[in-house]
Amino acid sequence: MTAALNVNGMTCGHCKATVEKAVSAVDGVSEVAVDLAAKTVTVSYDPDKTGEANLKRAIEDQGYSVL
Repeated sequence: MTAALNVNGMTCGHCKATVEKAVSAVDGVSEVAVDLAAKTVTVSYDPDKTGEANLKRAIEDQGYSVL
């Protein structure tokens, strides 16, 4: 399954790396793509292991807002 999340507060390469690392650490995530210009995070994951709520929490725990 794939989720596209709009994330507020990402402005630089460090932000991108932080979000990628946090989301990649969620069990069941297979791929993470961050687009700084569009302020989106696209995540491929196994719905039997995780869901959008866990993905959003991982991003918000790093100090970013998921819209």
